Amino acid sequence: MQASTFPRRDSERIFAAQQRFSFGKSPEQLLVPKRYRTGWISDTHLGTRGCNATALLDFLRENDFETLYVVGDLIDIWSLRRGIYWPQQHNDVIQKILRKARKGTRVIYIPGNHDELVTSFFGAYGNIDIKENAVHVTACGERILIIHGHELDAVVQNVKWLAFAGDVGYQFLLSLNPLINFVRRRFGLGYWSLSAYAKRRVKDAVSFIGKFEAAVAHYAERYHVDAVLCGHIHSPAIREFGKVTYYNCGDWVESCSALVEGEDGSISLVSYDPFSATHAGRGQTVDSPGRKESMLTS
Repeated sequence: MQASTFPRRDSERIFAAQQRFSFGKSPEQLLVPKRYRTGWISDTHLGTRGCNATALLDFLRENDFETLYVVGDLIDIWSLRRGIYWPQQHNDVIQKILRKARKGTRVIYIPGNHDELVTSFFGAYGNIDIKENAVHVTACGERILIIHGHELDAVVQNVKWLAFAGDVGYQFLLSLNPLINFVRRRFGLGYWSLSAYAKRRVKDAVSFIGKFEAAVAHYAERYHVDAVLCGHIHSPAIREFGKVTYYNCGDWVESCSALVEGEDGSISLVSYDPFSATHAGRGQTVDSPGRKESMLTS
């Protein structure tokens, strides 16, 4: 399944070519978004310098949904407590999500550990629902438990000071990414994340991710569902654990990824290039429980 998308350079070229017929419409108004049944985003971490708000805005502009799940850590309150950082683009993300809700998209917001203060506001607000968790039924009948994932993170739940310390170290690695990628860009190289590389290479981190995924899948069994979908660990994936399918929609700090459901119930993992804010979708498509089809699109 391929996504119909336009890099920013192409958007500007289309706008210039059509401007004389558009009566002053913007490029965003000229381009027709691709329609999906459902979309899932998580770990946007608005309020941090590591947030790739430009790529996230591209995703929200180029795609529309009947239902959009925000699977936790939309706003990084932990980081905002240490110091205020809130550029206009972060405002634009919030406004874009609210605009989708006003135009008919059902937005379901499931708070994570970085925005846990929102748990005080569970309830319905127009087209926006704030819930602890949810069960989504796909077009092909697959029942998916939606959680952020921090509920099964022993460090977050039991040793919060260590979780805060780990977050500070993670933010430090992220702060080095712009300098590293400035040098790489001078040599004509693409985006590369030091924090993501460290997470992949450190044995304990790899072990934690594997155990976390298995624990989440096992946790889902008590809800009698076919699958579980979460975020939290910034590691996008579609995997099978016994009879349970595990989905992780990733993040908008490093992987800049999301999950989308087509009208036929197939679920795709798509990602955007955080370096150029244009993207190439890539990932896997699940047509039904137990049947997977790898895909690579450009």
